[in-house]
Formats: sequence, structure tokens, C-alpha cells
Amino acid sequence: MFNAKLKVVILSMLILDGLFLMIIGFYLYRFIRILFKMKQDRILPVANEEMKDIRIEPQRPIDSPSVPSQKWGIIVYSMSLLFIISVFIIGISTDFFDWSIYLLLFLPLVHSENLFNQFIILDDGLVKGSRYVPWGKIKSFSFVPIDINHQYFGFSKEVNDGYELKIESRFLPIRCIVTSDAMKEKLNQTLNERLTHTKNKG
Repeated sequence: MFNAKLKVVILSMLILDGLFLMIIGFYLYRFIRILFKMKQDRILPVANEEMKDIRIEPQRPIDSPSVPSQKWGIIVYSMSLLFIISVFIIGISTDFFDWSIYLLLFLPLVHSENLFNQFIILDDGLVKGSRYVPWGKIKSFSFVPIDINHQYFGFSKEVNDGYELKIESRFLPIRCIVTSDAMKEKLNQTLNERLTHTKNKG
């Protein structure tokens, strides 16, 4: 009876360890993929003037998708991964690991999407923050005018006169703020072209 319980405990620990390593692997893969995507040629936005018309946060425009511009996001993301891996290794090697802190360790990465202040349209998909979504996983998009009843209304005149771009994907939606009619038209045309091309190819 005792041996059976011990086997169950060991099996549970191995399953948790495996799950933990899979999650670490996912976030590590996501991080490396974003670094590669930042180096790809982008369709939109290209010029600095275009970047000023797109915002993830209402208070500030997006930054260039480059290592110098995104350095704080890169540092925080990599340090968070290093911390989680270090704590896991120490806990396993010393047999002093409380399984209840598994979820707590990943809290810094749960909101990692906003560590990178970037929005990029690429030939094979788009990037928002630390999230990459290929065109095949995007269902539809729409522009919602930011009026007095909108959650972003009141942050600035540019935001009040702008739009919220909502992109529906297979999982969580992608959202950003567009502050000019010219950028809205560019995004609308580019997104329509890419989605139509993807549907025709599929």
C-alpha cells in the first residue's frame, strides 16, 4: 500500500516537472521566434511617421521593432525566464520545491505580451508585443471608432479621434489603437490583401 502511494507521488511529480518544462520551452521558443521576427522585412509600419499612428497603450506610440528600441522588453523577458529556470533547477536539486508556487513562477510571463511595445505586419503574419500570429490563424478584423463610451476615450486628442483595431484569431484577439485615417486605410488595405491571399491559397 505504501509503495503504491509512493509511486503515485513520484508519478505526479514527474508529470508536473514535465509540464513545467513544456511551459518553459514554449515561452523560450516564443521569445526566440519574436527576436527572429523583429529582423524580418516588414510591410507596415515602416516609416517613423507610421509608427506614431499606432499604439498598444493609449499613452505612447509603438517603438521600432529593433533590439535597441525593445531592449527593456528583451531584458525583462530574458531575466524572467532565467529566474524561473534557476528556481526550478534549485528546487529540483535540493528536493525543496513547493508545487503550489508553479503558477506563481509564471506570473511575470503571463502578461509578457506587453513587454514589447511593437506592432508589425509581416509577409507571413503579424506581431503584437511578444505574440506572433500567422495569417492562417486570423479570422477577421474590424475598426471601432473611439467615442465617448469607449474605454480609451479621454487619454489624448489623437486617441479620441482614432480607432481601435480588433483582429480576431483562433485564440485571443489582437487589439491596438490607430490614431489617423491614413494609417487606418493602409492597415485596412494590407490586412484585406493578406487575408484574401491566405484564403485563396488555402
